Amino acid sequence: MSPRLTFPTLPIPTAFEPFDLKVDAWFEAHLRHRRLVDMVMYSASAVGDHGIVWLGLALVQSRRRRKDWTAPLLRAVVGLGIESAVVNGPVKWVFRRTRPQHSGPRPLHLRTPRTSSFPSGHATAAFFGAALLRDGDPWWPGYYALAAVVAASRVHVKIHHASDVIGGVALGILLGEMVRRHVPVAPFHSDAARMTADADAEWSDSALR
Repeated sequence: MSPRLTFPTLPIPTAFEPFDLKVDAWFEAHLRHRRLVDMVMYSASAVGDHGIVWLGLALVQSRRRRKDWTAPLLRAVVGLGIESAVVNGPVKWVFRRTRPQHSGPRPLHLRTPRTSSFPSGHATAAFFGAALLRDGDPWWPGYYALAAVVAASRVHVKIHHASDVIGGVALGILLGEMVRRHVPVAPFHSDAARMTADADAEWSDSALR
């Protein structure tokens, strides 16, 4: 019988626990059990599952690009797939952390993963996806704002500790910038900007004749 494949494990420092407890207490005192906030946070957590929202935004961006859209869309789809496989596989196998305990019913149904709590896969995918979509896109502040809400929602719904989310954000930014550097794509240009650039080029050509 062949030996079972095992991975080395790294414990999460107990020094993070007071920080996690303080953040959780703040969410409990100021955000949880408020109907509108619960709806926003639970919805953000749901659409962040499997990177669904980032795949959808990549498709929307490809429609807005009209030209030079194939490479950015392919980079986003393949990148998010690889990121999910790496983070939810080897990375979480190394950091086998127990998720926070949630007592009582949830205001909305939500899937609870069985993988390690650290790092937050939602937070990693959120900031990874925002990084890949931002090249020249005027909507980029919205991508990062949405990423922040998705990441924070994991603390709100008590599926992740705050330090899990911070670790996921840092990992998502790192991976996103690595992919942007090594797999560059043409920056986003709106139709108006493209028309202006074409007009300027035509004017320059006519002036040189």
